[in-house]
Amino acid sequence: MGKKESPSMDAWLNEAKRQASAPKIGMYLTHNGVVRQSAKAKVRFGAEDTLPVAGMRFSYEQEKVDSIIAETYQMEGIYYIRVWLNEGELSVGDDIMYVLIGGDIRPHVVDALQYLVGRIKNECVTETELT
Repeated sequence: MGKKESPSMDAWLNEAKRQASAPKIGMYLTHNGVVRQSAKAKVRFGAEDTLPVAGMRFSYEQEKVDSIIAETYQMEGIYYIRVWLNEGELSVGDDIMYVLIGGDIRPHVVDALQYLVGRIKNECVTETELT
């Protein structure tokens, strides 16, 4: 399957603010993961001998993503979640992931975003850097 067209965050926020949960929400937080030129080994572990990344092969398991979203809704103060993941062969600068989380207060929303994105990245996706 080929890469997808990225969503509009303005459209997502407008939709979120029309949901029944909107009056409970005091903050929305977004995450936009993008394919970068620096290899993961370089930015995470300081490996200086890496080649520049030209792109990425990306896939994910939707059932696992859905399960983790459901778990994130159980966190205190979280009332809205929307996730979009790309797929296929991506180029540097292409969007990998968008996440929108709405909740009552900043600490709850920040914690939920960290939790959700971390679990998706660690448990649901396969990323192969292309040099």
